[in-house]
Amino acid sequence: MDALRIISEDHNNLWRLATTVDQLAGEMEAGASLELAFFTSVLDYFEQFVERSHHPKEDDYLFPMLRLRNPYAAETLDALQADHRGGLGRLNTLRGNLAATANGSLPVADLANQLRAFTAGMKKHILIEERQVMPLARKALLKEDWTDINRAFLDNSDPLFGEAAQAEFRELYHRIVSTAPESVGLGAHSAGDLPPKAAVAQAEVLLRVQGMESCYGRIKAIKGISLEVRRGETVALVGANGAGKTTFLRTLSGVQPMSAGSIHFDGEDISSLRSDKRMRRGICQSPEGRQVFGPLSIEDNLRLGAYTQPRHQVDSDMEKIFTMFPILKEKRALPAGTLSGGQQQMLAIGRALMGRPRLLLLDEPSMGLAPLLVQEVFEVIKTLKSQGMTILLVEQNALAALDIADRGYVLETGAVTLTGTGKQLISNEQVRAAYLGM
Repeated sequence: MDALRIISEDHNNLWRLATTVDQLAGEMEAGASLELAFFTSVLDYFEQFVERSHHPKEDDYLFPMLRLRNPYAAETLDALQADHRGGLGRLNTLRGNLAATANGSLPVADLANQLRAFTAGMKKHILIEERQVMPLARKALLKEDWTDINRAFLDNSDPLFGEAAQAEFRELYHRIVSTAPESVGLGAHSAGDLPPKAAVAQAEVLLRVQGMESCYGRIKAIKGISLEVRRGETVALVGANGAGKTTFLRTLSGVQPMSAGSIHFDGEDISSLRSDKRMRRGICQSPEGRQVFGPLSIEDNLRLGAYTQPRHQVDSDMEKIFTMFPILKEKRALPAGTLSGGQQQMLAIGRALMGRPRLLLLDEPSMGLAPLLVQEVFEVIKTLKSQGMTILLVEQNALAALDIADRGYVLETGAVTLTGTGKQLISNEQVRAAYLGM
């Protein structure tokens, strides 16, 4: 039931945004300044994504079939669709109130109350769909119904919610997080731009690991792991704490010694190469816990990421990172240790990208971040994936990682126990019980 999975993912994102708006409304009442650029970006996102993609998906494909199969659902669906029709009007009213508060003609407290009323309505709407409509759909719709609905929801060429539309939504969400205050986002004064899509590489094997073992003293932390990553793929390695995910990446990078097995990268055996030589071949890592160089400036951190690259391209590459994450440009001369956790994560990813990676290793990139920033990290990964970058993603957030991954590996106590496509692993009952809490 791909359609219901997509709707639930949409709901999660919208709930996260609604909660953030509620938090900032409270901060405004306590004396914080009006974040005009942020709230404008939020309303743009709701208009473009909710009113022109999310609601039409439901109104045009899911709800009509549910009406046909279960007439008793009509009353609930009528109310939901009436709410859909009023969406643009509510957004326009909020835009007017936002402008009125900005020019001083509407008190901040009034705007805060209106924002909370808007998000309360959105949350109520989401809960009705999750608790009433979706269970009804699972029971009432037939297999052939789901075939047609899922085909529509997964149509990448669809102008409303295909690949091009999804790229636009990622850009809109990126602007929200860029302009959100540091308490919930990145806190920049301007919105960043995600790079345009590039050609995806051919799907030949770039990395092949066979029988990798690694030990800490007498303790064998990695027990014969074998996996492969093809060019342009995003591969997720998921597992609980202590499963060996970070040790695997450290061994792959050459920081942790390998006691058995082999690593082939782009057809070359790099098992005996030092870590710096592996990096020169294009294996770049954003480590767990960010590990930025706190006393050094943001700019110097980025330059360190490019120390293997020709000097003439470093400044232009840095401008690309600054375009993605304008907060880093605004604070470029400050010590990296003064950044918030989310800002440091963007710096860590930017530092890895400065090495022009052929294989990007991301180790727990969402760890310890605010909910809005967790989603932003995965939006950035989706963008890098759409550009054809090859990514090996290690994440404890299994659902989010597998959702964007082409393939995944489940790691338990240093060994791979399951492998498959991201969708296969998400639907696997063993994985859902052990890692997704379902």
